[in-house]
Amino acid sequence: MKRKELREQIFLLLFRFDFYPEEELQEQEDNYFSLLDEPLAPKDEEYIRNKAQAVAARTAQLDEIINAKTTGWKTSRMGKVDLVLIRLAVYEMEYDEDVPVGVAINEAVELAKKYGTDKSPAFVNGVLARIAG
Repeated sequence: MKRKELREQIFLLLFRFDFYPEEELQEQEDNYFSLLDEPLAPKDEEYIRNKAQAVAARTAQLDEIINAKTTGWKTSRMGKVDLVLIRLAVYEMEYDEDVPVGVAINEAVELAKKYGTDKSPAFVNGVLARIAG
């Protein structure tokens, strides 16, 4: 599976996480993978699980970074799709040396076009540009 496709799966799993308490995350993760149309290669599933768990474990830190760089749009006011995409991109920008900053931003914007509102791509791009700058 291409990294772009893996990122989309990570986003979808993280989006699910945002609606459940921490003690249910493992169950939600297992449910997510059991509901896929086609099973994933074991290495792809492991990559998705590990990265989603790493992002989820740093949610508080990621939100601090986001809140420090935004004015008038704290994480508590952001749409869930936009917020999850921004968190994933910020995680990649700050903690994943394998992902260039520009790629993290571009992929987040592309996913915002697919899953967000008409305003999501510009919003996600603007927030991430402030964080990268």
